[in-house]
Amino acid sequence: MIWLSILLLSLLALAPAAAQLWRRSQQIKDERGSALALHEAQLSEIDRDLAADLIAPAEHDIARLEIQRRILAADRPAPQASARLSAPLVWCGLLLLPAASILLYLCNGIPSLPAQPLGPRLAAEHAQNVRNDAVLDRMRRTLAQMSTDDPSLRQGYLLLGQAEASRARYADAADAWNHALSLGFEPELAARTAEAMTRASDHVTPQALALFRKAMDAAPADASWRSAVQARIAEGEHEQDNP
Repeated sequence: MIWLSILLLSLLALAPAAAQLWRRSQQIKDERGSALALHEAQLSEIDRDLAADLIAPAEHDIARLEIQRRILAADRPAPQASARLSAPLVWCGLLLLPAASILLYLCNGIPSLPAQPLGPRLAAEHAQNVRNDAVLDRMRRTLAQMSTDDPSLRQGYLLLGQAEASRARYADAADAWNHALSLGFEPELAARTAEAMTRASDHVTPQALALFRKAMDAAPADASWRSAVQARIAEGEHEQDNP
């Protein structure tokens, strides 16, 4: 079935080019035929003028010679041979395009692999999100019940924030990391929390700006994320100066 689909799609894609090429070849034939018919009518006309003594025999011979020259020019074998040569080349090029596409597909594609409809994939993704939500909710409730003296509490909030950030839920990630910061300040974690706040709000909020500054003040001189934090601080200050 997949090969039939590829064939039909190839024909559909090549149809406009093939139609244009066919119209062009017919147009060339029509133009040549019209020119020959016109010149033949001119020959008949000068023959009638000669028979009616409207032109002299010498003028008739000159006009006939000129019309015959035009007929030869309109029916030259060289352009016709060129047209016969170019048209097959163009048709071969059009037919080679789908063949080359199929070869390119076969380099990495797997024709025997069944199609995966969008509906079931979306349903599976939704089910996975529901399961993830349930797991994170249980984790959040468990952390809320733990004692602040428990050494694993901070690590739990760090993991919760990473899980939320991986799903682009930056507000929840910032909330989890803020809990971790309250249990122990760390410059890099502060910068990560401020970045999550910024992404959740689509701008550098005053709270995020203050956290960026605090992270910068405590950051090591060789921290790889210093330049990114400095850029965020400059962005936040610019937003405050130009509300």
